[in-house]
Amino acid sequence: MRPAILAIDNGTQSVRALLFDARGEPLAKSQVPLEAYFSSQPGWAEHDVEEYWQAVCRACQGLWAQPGVSAAAVAGVAVTTQRGTVVNLGADGQPLRPAITWLDQRRADSVPPISPFWQAAFKLARVDGTIDFLRGEAEINWIRQHQPEVYAATAKFLLLSGYLNYRLCGRYVDSAGSQVGYVPFDYRRHRWARAWDWKWQALAVEQRMLPELAAPGERLGAISAEAAAGTGIPAGTPLFAAAADKACEVIGAGCSEPHVGCLSYGTTATINTTSRRYVEVTPFVPPYPAAIPGAYSTEVQVYRGYWMVNWFKEQFGHQEQLRALAEDVAPEALFDRLASSVPPGAMGLMLQPYWTPGLRVPGREAKGAIIGFGDVHTRAHVYRAILEGLAYALREGKERIEKRSGVPITELRVSGGGSQSDAAMQLTADIFGLPTARPHVYETSGLGAAIDAAVGLGMHADFAAAVREMTRVGRVFEPIAQNRAVYDKLYRRVYKRMYRQLRPMYREIADITGYPSQL
Repeated sequence: MRPAILAIDNGTQSVRALLFDARGEPLAKSQVPLEAYFSSQPGWAEHDVEEYWQAVCRACQGLWAQPGVSAAAVAGVAVTTQRGTVVNLGADGQPLRPAITWLDQRRADSVPPISPFWQAAFKLARVDGTIDFLRGEAEINWIRQHQPEVYAATAKFLLLSGYLNYRLCGRYVDSAGSQVGYVPFDYRRHRWARAWDWKWQALAVEQRMLPELAAPGERLGAISAEAAAGTGIPAGTPLFAAAADKACEVIGAGCSEPHVGCLSYGTTATINTTSRRYVEVTPFVPPYPAAIPGAYSTEVQVYRGYWMVNWFKEQFGHQEQLRALAEDVAPEALFDRLASSVPPGAMGLMLQPYWTPGLRVPGREAKGAIIGFGDVHTRAHVYRAILEGLAYALREGKERIEKRSGVPITELRVSGGGSQSDAAMQLTADIFGLPTARPHVYETSGLGAAIDAAVGLGMHADFAAAVREMTRVGRVFEPIAQNRAVYDKLYRRVYKRMYRQLRPMYREIADITGYPSQL
């Protein structure tokens, strides 16, 4: 077996161990499903920490059990994970409580005070409400308030990536590219915030609790004997810094230049570009670190975006699920037929995809909406309206990125589960009016991590060469002129006005019902 790079991708629903060669071709894959989370109280989303590690071990061992796959061929390892999931470890390196996942919705109502100087500065900038929201959302603030014994015993407060890197090499070290969460990180300089930064006041995190940071592509350490026994990866194999899953998806899809937009049709739907300039698409909300050192990922997200597709399938897609079993076909093929049975624009059915509002876009009071119903509409129209609504929202994100960065986006790549739908790909091309391509592999997040390791190993001279050599496009979907014309009118004359028109009513709904709370 030729030399291989092992990428470990710990997502929300599964852990995947993936082998790639120096050309970015997939050699083998092993996948272990995860229970997404457990919830002992409404809104909580937690996960057993040790189970994450055991899933990594099982996924790796599943590789070596495949014919023709040899652990001895692994030249290097890199880890990419879901963002924002946090782990508290004691002085002995053992978890003190379950991990709080990125899906968790609990809030602290007692938060650390910030100085009058910062209070005045935030009020002057009109972001004091946003800062208060962030302080309430921070997991470490909730732990300090409600579990003071856990807080007092916390020796290390890590993101999931930091925990897995610790288990693999025995060192508390993580990638700067993985620091997406409520931690005191300097998003401009990609290092821990300076001592005077307001984040140290707003978050109950101490410097001693945090890991060392390394840039993507740098060596973090080597696989320890203990990790080798659990995973089967040879001890001493170098471990390299990668980045968070979305950042890895971006370079794994070949989007290393600012004119190429990367759409991620995953649990959270996003549009990203890679920029060497620090650009705040939303004022005072920083860009995330890219999987390339010193670069930024300018992101607009629709929180739980493609989760809505699964929501539809669970609530209204039983007919297709049963037919798929009876006909021995993939359910996705039947859902594609469902979407394709409806004309572009879903006969006037328009959907605003804010089933679960996030922090960035739009305001926190937003709710989902479907308007334009008539007696002609069926489940198929609703399904297509969901796909179109997500694409409209991401097109709006594209325009915001272009306005803030000054760089037009001229082509698109699409990754994530939704990229496997021809119907979703075509309507995306039509709504954006741009050629829209699938990457040559589905596992773009894993490939992005492998690119980081490949540069660290010296397989390619630099990141530009690695992205060029290891990524390619598959099928390209060109916009259909008549569809594009319909979508452009609906987007400009209806979709872009929906949120502004409905916003006052969303506030009234929240005031009357108490949902969503904490406005």
